[in-house]
Amino acid sequence: MKIFTSAQIHELDNYTIEHEPIKSIDLMERAAKALTRAITERWTTSVPVVVFAGSGNNGGDALAVSRLLTEQGYQVQTFLFNINGHLSTDCTENKRRLTEVKKARERFIEVTQEFDPPQLEKGMLVVDGLFGSGLNKPLNGGFASLVKYINASPAEVVSIDMPSGLMTEDNTYNVRANIIRADLTLTLGQKKLSMLFAENQPFIGELQVLDIHLSKEGIEKIESQYTMLEEDDVRPLLLPRNPFAHKGSMGNALLIAGSYGMAGAAILASEACLRSGVGKVSCHAPRKNVAVMQTAVPEAVLQIDREETTFSEAVDTEDFQAVGIGPGIGTTEQTAVATIAQIRRTQCPLVCDADAINILANHRAWLQQLPKEIIMTPHPKEFDRFEGHSADSFERLSKARDLAQRMSAYLILKGHRTALCCPDGHIIFNTTGNAGMATAGSGDVLTGILTGLLARGYNRMNACIVGMYIHGLAGDIAAKELGEESLIARDIIRYLPKAFLQLKTK
Repeated sequence: MKIFTSAQIHELDNYTIEHEPIKSIDLMERAAKALTRAITERWTTSVPVVVFAGSGNNGGDALAVSRLLTEQGYQVQTFLFNINGHLSTDCTENKRRLTEVKKARERFIEVTQEFDPPQLEKGMLVVDGLFGSGLNKPLNGGFASLVKYINASPAEVVSIDMPSGLMTEDNTYNVRANIIRADLTLTLGQKKLSMLFAENQPFIGELQVLDIHLSKEGIEKIESQYTMLEEDDVRPLLLPRNPFAHKGSMGNALLIAGSYGMAGAAILASEACLRSGVGKVSCHAPRKNVAVMQTAVPEAVLQIDREETTFSEAVDTEDFQAVGIGPGIGTTEQTAVATIAQIRRTQCPLVCDADAINILANHRAWLQQLPKEIIMTPHPKEFDRFEGHSADSFERLSKARDLAQRMSAYLILKGHRTALCCPDGHIIFNTTGNAGMATAGSGDVLTGILTGLLARGYNRMNACIVGMYIHGLAGDIAAKELGEESLIARDIIRYLPKAFLQLKTK
């Protein structure tokens, strides 16, 4: 599913109007009916409704919703803010339609100068239709005051398309106090980019996407930099398993993970790698981790480092189809030198995670030695160590995209909506995963999965897509059966078989 910018949303609306064909006012009515239906499914006619409408098309949607709610027996008070004396064409028409309904006309106020706000009480519903996806600057003045007034009230708030004040993409320099805090956001067509960022969730509340039947042809034709993964995108990428396969034909993966005291990272990565379908997994481990590794993961072959407690020297990778490096290896100078030597020496696909990323962040000059199409999997703090502090998720994502392009790398920025930044600048958001996966070791599991898929024969792009999706899907299945609160990283590994089975049997 594509995610469009505000300009592309406008382009898609126009394409739908031109090619369906449908009048813009009729498309607005279609949207209003969907919005009204969503509202009436949650709130009964006993709930008083206050509608705040702006002068643009978002306000036109709100006026149409006000009329439809009134016609269905709701007690609706409507405020249309026409401060500049200019309404959009469709907003003007919906004002006319609303005021033709006697009951609605009696409770309609057009605000042109002074505004005496209504009393907003518990048990009331506010419909926010002030500003939609076209907003491009922070709210100020009277509108900022109105937003603060609404937010301070005990009334429930439902926002049309976007919470007023929240911009569709970049809110880095927004004034967060001047953004509506909705209980429910009813967005039209598709999710907007800013809805995927954690810091914006308090404004969005519960999110419901309403299908208003925008042109499928238009959606296909308009190029988008952003995509959201769906199960149907992932299923065709799964490689078949040859009935005559043997372990030698299913790939050999090497993991360099786990300093002394961090053997758990190596265990989790190794188990996840094995569960990803690869034929053979080797794990390079310091001597003091050998006993625990052989006990915990008997299926893995151990390479034993000459040092007792750390990864100390690069190893030959000629016999491997993929290498994963970083989980729990530490950041001592000896390990750092061994890590960059290993990266230079590795000719097969390479996954860098955790301490390998921290090492590179501490030795910026080494970045030019990284191979093209390297896969890196930082969480936000690791990425910030790498590229410097970011004010918000949009800025961090922009930096990640730029870095992926600059390095010709695949960069998986982990989070609530994990984002794969590709070398061509495209960004793919994962849609699986849950808050229960916010637990130590989840990233080690992802590293193991990715390394296993690469060794198994997936190309780098497909390994990233399948890896992050199935990692989240296993977590979702685990959470469904165990609950989010008690979910641990091993549960993700435990449910990987069910995740693969779900993808392969539908």
